[in-house]
Amino acid sequence: MTIHSKELNHQQAAHYDWAGGFKKSLPVAMGYLPAGIAFGVLAQVAGVPVWATIMLSVVLYAGAAQYACLKMLSAGEAISSIASNIAAINLRHVFYAAPLLHAMPSNKIAKIYCLFALTDETFSVMTSLSPESRARLILPISLFNQSWWVLASAIGVMIGSALSDLVPHLDFALVCLFAILAYEQFQSIKRYFPIGIAVIALVIASFFTSNWLLLVAITICMLMILARGVWMQRRVQGDTDEQ
Repeated sequence: MTIHSKELNHQQAAHYDWAGGFKKSLPVAMGYLPAGIAFGVLAQVAGVPVWATIMLSVVLYAGAAQYACLKMLSAGEAISSIASNIAAINLRHVFYAAPLLHAMPSNKIAKIYCLFALTDETFSVMTSLSPESRARLILPISLFNQSWWVLASAIGVMIGSALSDLVPHLDFALVCLFAILAYEQFQSIKRYFPIGIAVIALVIASFFTSNWLLLVAITICMLMILARGVWMQRRVQGDTDEQ
C-alpha cells in the first residue's frame, strides 16, 4: 500500500460519522431486538448450543437464513443441503452492493466487512440516505446494526425457551421487521415499480413451485428489472436520435 493510499484511508476513517451512524441504526435496532431475541429463543428450543447460536449471528448474520437454518440443523440435514438453501435465500444480497459501490470504504478489510454486513435492513437505511453521506455512514451503520443483532441473539439465549411457551410464533417478528422497513423505504422514495414487479413475480412463481418460491420469484424480478432497463435505454436512445 502506498503512502498516498494510506493517507486516503486514514482521512476516510477520520470522517466516519459514528454518532450519525448510531442514530440511523436505532430504527433498525427497534426491529432487530425482538427479531434477534426471537431467534435466540427459537435456537434454544431447537437445541442449538449457545456458542453456535452466537456464532450464527456473528458469522452468518442473515435473519431469514438464520431462522431457516434452525429448522435444518434440528432436522439433522447435511451441511451441503444447508449451504445450498442459505445461498438461495441470500441470493438477493448479490444485487445490494451495486448501488452502494461508490460509498464502500477504500480500506480492503472495511470494504469486505461492509459487503458482508449488507443486509436487507442496512441496504434499506443506506439507500434512503443522500449519496453524499453514504461513505461516512456505511461502516458505522453496518457495525451498529450487526451489534444490535448479536446483542439481541445473546439476550434470547439467556431468556431460553420459556418465552416460546408464552409467546408462540416468535419467528413472525422478522416478517414484521421486513414489512416496516419496506414501508419506510417506500415513504422515502415513492416508487411503485418495485412493489408491482414483486407482487407480479410472486404470483407467477406460485403457479410453478412452492419449495423454491423465493428463488423463482427473485429470478422473475431480475428478468423484469433487466427488461425494463433495456426498454428505458432504447427509449432514451430513440429520443436522442429524434433530436
